[in-house]
Formats: sequence, C-alpha cells, structure tokens
Amino acid sequence: MRLKYLLVYILPITVCFSFSESGLWTFSPVILFFVILPIIELFIKPDTKNFDEKTERIEGSNKMYDWIVFLAVPVQLFVFIYFLHVIDNSPVNSVEFLGKISSMGFMCGVLGINIGHELGHRRNKVEKFLGEILLLTSLDTHFHIYHNEMHHRDVATPRDPATAKRDQLLYLFWITSHFGSYIKAWKIENHRMKKANKSVLSLNNRMIVYSIANIFLLVTIYHFFNLIVLLAFIAAAIIGIILLETVNYIEHYGLLRKRSEEGDYERVRHCHSWNSDHQLGRMLLFNLSRHSDHHYNGGKKYQILLSHSDSPQMPTGYPGMMVLAVLQPFWFLLMNRKLDQLVQNAE
Repeated sequence: MRLKYLLVYILPITVCFSFSESGLWTFSPVILFFVILPIIELFIKPDTKNFDEKTERIEGSNKMYDWIVFLAVPVQLFVFIYFLHVIDNSPVNSVEFLGKISSMGFMCGVLGINIGHELGHRRNKVEKFLGEILLLTSLDTHFHIYHNEMHHRDVATPRDPATAKRDQLLYLFWITSHFGSYIKAWKIENHRMKKANKSVLSLNNRMIVYSIANIFLLVTIYHFFNLIVLLAFIAAAIIGIILLETVNYIEHYGLLRKRSEEGDYERVRHCHSWNSDHQLGRMLLFNLSRHSDHHYNGGKKYQILLSHSDSPQMPTGYPGMMVLAVLQPFWFLLMNRKLDQLVQNAE
C-alpha cells in the first residue's frame, strides 16, 4: 500500500532511458505519460476509499511516506546533472535534442514542482528547504510563496490568476497564471518587508533570495557548459512550468466561490476543486488529484488526503485530463457541460 507511491520513480528511469537513446525513443516519457497511462486509466476503476480514523493517524505519522518524497531530491539532482552532460553532447539539429529536453521537462514538472509543492506545505524548515531546492531545478521558486500564501486563500475567485475561468483558453492561462502569480509573489514579499520595517531589497525578502539563486544556477550552467546547454535547460524548465500550469488549469476550471453582499467570499469548500480518484494519476502525483481535501487542509500530508462525494469529479485521471485540456474544443464541450450540471444540481 505504501510502496505504490514509488511508481513515480518510473519517470526518472524512463527519462534516463531517453537520454541514452536516439530518435523517437527520446520521447519515451511523453509517450508513457500522455498516451499509454491515459489509455490504461480508462480501464481501471477509480478508488474512492478513505482511511478510517485510526488508520489515518497511523499512516499520517508513518515516515516511509516522507522518505519516498525525500528520495526525489537526490534523484532530481542526479538527472539534472546527467541532462546537462547529455545535452552538451547531443546535436542541436536533431530529433533527440528536442526529445531529451522534453524528458527533462517532465522531471521539472513532476519531481521538481509537484514534489516541491508537497514539501513546501510542510512545517519543518528542512523539508521546506528541500522543496525549495526542487523548485529551483525548475526555475519556479516563486511558486512556493504565491501558492502557499495567496492561491490557497483566493482560489476559485477572480483574484486568483491560478484559477481558470470558464471558457478561458489554456494557452492564454499559461501566461496569465505564471506571470500573474510571479508578480503577486513579489507583492507578498514586499508587503511583508514593509510590515517588518525592512527594505524590500533585504535578503530577508525571499523573492530577492530566490532571484539570486536562479541567476546563480543559470550562470553556473553557462560557466561549466555553454549557451546551448543553458538554453536547453531553460526550455526544459519552461516545459515543467507548462505542465504545472496545465494542472492548475484543470484543478479549478470554471469553479467560483459565492460572494456575500459585503464582498466576502465563502470559505473554500470541497466543491471548489475538480477531483479524480483514478488510481494511476493519484500514485504518480502523490494524491494531488484529491485536490479539494488539500485545499480544505493545506498542511495535510499526501497519503491521508480524502475523497469527498461532494467534490466535482473529473471523468479520468490527471494525465488524460491534461491531454483533453490541450484539445480545447473537446475540453470545453465536456467540462462546460459538467459545469452546467453542477449549477443545476445546486439549484
């Protein structure tokens, strides 16, 4: 039961395989996660079971789940360094050059950002720092600030750039969500500095520290390799960020919290996130698809997140839903119909 979350480490194995291959084989992670897994999930029944209270206490404090997550840090760093050496020896005008960049992009999105997200919610400073390291390998460190301190507060409202509006184009959302959250992360930290009577340029400002860390990483890559390798890594990081923003898109698409006459929004409830109990997606993304329970209690560890009957349900797992989101006409046809059904059921 606990070891099922090790399934995510199929990704670095597949990525390393792609690094050692040529031609279309270098796209193995793309084929696995966006073709094979979505098809398999169509034939596996979703699992809505929850732990009972006693089991939840036991599993919530079991350290094995933590070590499965901690393992991502050395694995991500190893694959990252391996990628830099491999891409340095790959011909630029070749299919495998693009394939290897896309493979590293999957590492940035799944191990870098997703597990960085999980660790970023932890109370322990060391665990938070590990999460920041993972986010740094994806050039998405500002996510830690915005997601924890504003997205969880403003989700399912027009104030949240990471909540997709009904009929909003995915490709436009990638831009508005990423850069909107980046700007708001600066505002959060600048406000915190002013409140503490410190300069916004202080090293106490996390966005300053994150910016320095990102620049240092990029300069180091350029120094030890070359401009081509640097651009290849930036492209991989962009792919990882696009994967994150696609997940953001499907998680809250079209869902809005009610607003009172005084202008206050209702408390975040389970109905304000799309959920999926499809088993492969849950295991590969550490129960991220039980998203409503995560928003209900952001500090809750991934292994004890609950399925709720009052949460709107996706027709398949995250990999399949991400593919559907890219196919925008089909996405709007299906998900707008589901939104209409939610409105009818609420009346």
